[in-house]
Amino acid sequence: MAFNIRMGLPEMEAVWKDLSIRKRQGTLTRDEEKFFKKFFKALGFLQENPRHNSLASHEIDDLTRKYGVKIFQSYLENNTPAAGRLFWAYGPDHGDITVLAVEPHPEDQKRGAYQRIRMSTLPAAKPKSGGKG
Repeated sequence: MAFNIRMGLPEMEAVWKDLSIRKRQGTLTRDEEKFFKKFFKALGFLQENPRHNSLASHEIDDLTRKYGVKIFQSYLENNTPAAGRLFWAYGPDHGDITVLAVEPHPEDQKRGAYQRIRMSTLPAAKPKSGGKG
């Protein structure tokens, strides 16, 4: 099952729109271009299989408790100082995954490292079509 990837509101949606527009215009810096490639690749893996080995996805209990919804962390890269991490949740609708943040890897050993991560919010669920007709 392929998932529908959505961006959290408002921060992640703004980040994605900005990167996408500037990618099409060819105005990304070298570092932004490298980040975009890693981000886009990770989104592709996430869409096809959130448990893809390259992502090393796992729930972050501290964030799940803080936000009241299961929050997962996946790798953008590994074995790199301050390696990028993608934070996401299932929903709001069945078959959706919403990207809530992209951050450097928090230092796990430091108390409260995950508490400092700021998350976007889940977009509203799509209205259910139905009713009598």
